[in-house]
Amino acid sequence: MNSVEFIQEHAHHAHWFVFGGALLAGLNFPMSIDLLMIASAIIAATMLPEHTLHLFLAIWLGCLSSAWISYAIGKTAGVKLANTRTFKKVLAPERLERIKNFYQKFGIWTFIVGRFIPFGVRNCLFMSSGMSAIPFRQFVWRDGLACTIWSSVCFTAFYALGKNIDLLYTQVKLLNALIFGAFVVTVIASFWYKKKKQASSKD
Repeated sequence: MNSVEFIQEHAHHAHWFVFGGALLAGLNFPMSIDLLMIASAIIAATMLPEHTLHLFLAIWLGCLSSAWISYAIGKTAGVKLANTRTFKKVLAPERLERIKNFYQKFGIWTFIVGRFIPFGVRNCLFMSSGMSAIPFRQFVWRDGLACTIWSSVCFTAFYALGKNIDLLYTQVKLLNALIFGAFVVTVIASFWYKKKKQASSKD
């Protein structure tokens, strides 16, 4: 059974998979929140439109809980983790200092912008919040707003993409055909030009 068949067969439980995956991401397992977001929205648009709310709530609550887990890890074990090989780059002192300066300068915008940056930046942001002893209440409302904005924007965008996937596929096919046609014309024109140049040089 391939991955597509697995998703189709278990689609009605997708929201639990999404929520669980988000929690694993908070524990720094190699799980992409962004891929979970894309999968949730596409499944809602193409397979289970009646479960759209369940899938959105799963990714939203999962992302919130994931951030709280990272905050707790940073607060309780951040200093020790910063000295380990795995976290040395993620929790490098310069990076933490830079994030702390962002907090002081931009406040909540640090969380809003940070939510839209993938590749481990979010977890670094959340863990450093715990390490910097930012009050949990302040962290919750700031990241809660940022997470709501990020989840709403991304889910809506990928849901719309899923709804128009057939149209998008048709346009991609047309674009590929045009590119291939332009390539063929270029090759023929180049070949004809060389032949003509060779013929004129002989004359």
